[in-house]
Amino acid sequence: MKTFKAFAAPLLAASVLAAGVPAPAAAAGAGAATAQPVDLEDRLDLLAHGWDHVNYEVHGAARADAAAALAAQADAVARRYPGRAEPLVWKAIALSTEAGAKGGLGGLSLAKDARAVLEQAERLNPNALGDGSVYTSLGSLYYQVPGFPVGFGDRNKAQAYLRKALAQNPAGLDPNYFYGDFLFRQGQYAEAEKALQRALAAPARPGREIADRGRRAEAAALLAQVRAKRG
Repeated sequence: MKTFKAFAAPLLAASVLAAGVPAPAAAAGAGAATAQPVDLEDRLDLLAHGWDHVNYEVHGAARADAAAALAAQADAVARRYPGRAEPLVWKAIALSTEAGAKGGLGGLSLAKDARAVLEQAERLNPNALGDGSVYTSLGSLYYQVPGFPVGFGDRNKAQAYLRKALAQNPAGLDPNYFYGDFLFRQGQYAEAEKALQRALAAPARPGREIADRGRRAEAAALLAQVRAKRG
C-alpha cells in the first residue's frame, strides 16, 4: 500500500491543551502563575505548531504515536467547540499523518476516518482556517490512497478538490505543492513544474517557520524530479 504524505504544522503534552495553557506558560515550569484559559484561536495555534513538529521533527516509528496524540488533542478541542470546523480539520490532518506513518491496512482505516472528519468540517465551513486546508487535505487523500477495490482513491475527485483549494488560496504553499505532486504522478510534468514554482514563491506563514521550511524543501526536491523527467 502507498505511503500517505503528511499534510499542511512542537508536539505539546496533552495536558497543555487540555488545561488551556499557552505553550510559553507551560514551559515556564511549575512555579509559573496560572494562565487564563486560552481561546479557540490559541488552541488552533497549538495544534498547528504541534503538527509542524510531528511532521518535520519526529521521525521513524515515533511519528505515528505523536500524530495519534495530536489527533486526540484536536478531538478534545473539537468537543469543546462543537459546530466549529477548524479543530476538525486539524484532527483530520493528524489522522492522515498517522496513516502515512503506519501504512498498510491500519493506515487505510485511518485515512477513511480522516476523510469522514474532513467531510464533516466541509459541511460546517468549507473555508475553515482560511487557506484551503479542507479541500487540500481531501484532494491529497483522494490521490494518495489506493483506488477501488482496496481504497477510495479517485483521481477525478482529487483534482476537483485540489482545484477548489487553489481557488480559495491560489498563492498558497500547500495547495500548490500538493497540486504539483498530483500532476507529477499523472505525468503532467509541465503543469507540475508551474505549480511547484508557485509553491516555492508562496508567501511565508508567520509562526509556521518549521512547516514552511519543510514544505519548501519537499517542493524543491519534487521540482528537481519533475525537471529530470522533462529533460
